[in-house]
Amino acid sequence: MEKFRPMRRIRQQLSQDECVDILCQSTSGVLAVMGDGGYPYAVPLSHVYVDGHVYFHSALQGHKIDAIGNDSRCSFCVIAQDEVHPETFTTHFKSVIAFGQIHIIDDEAERLAALRLLGRRHAPHDEAGLQHEIDKGFNRVLMLRLDIEHLTGKQAIEMISTH
Repeated sequence: MEKFRPMRRIRQQLSQDECVDILCQSTSGVLAVMGDGGYPYAVPLSHVYVDGHVYFHSALQGHKIDAIGNDSRCSFCVIAQDEVHPETFTTHFKSVIAFGQIHIIDDEAERLAALRLLGRRHAPHDEAGLQHEIDKGFNRVLMLRLDIEHLTGKQAIEMISTH
């Protein structure tokens, strides 16, 4: 059995480039990990995508961090478009799911670089403000790195060009 299932509705599958574009353009999504008692735990997070990795920031402890410590497998879902069309009882959507292993970044230089990437994603023209935030809270933040093993995306059939 394959590790990741092929998409059933292959005509609706987005290309890898389209998936990466969505990850780059969006600013948040939902991270899913294996939580307490065998229940999935899904949490919305801000992110930044760079070279096959998705970076997140986190508090030093909590449900998410405990779950990652128990099982590093995860998925991360981003919805790029969700436009309701009530006349046809459907939505025109685009979404991406990244599957992979998530890790707490232990190396201080990598942690700082990842935090800067995320900070610049949200405030690209405020280096002084970013440095102030880093100085204020660097010791109270974890950085997480999702190493993507499989990336897939899908769009509504109605959005596919028939030309």
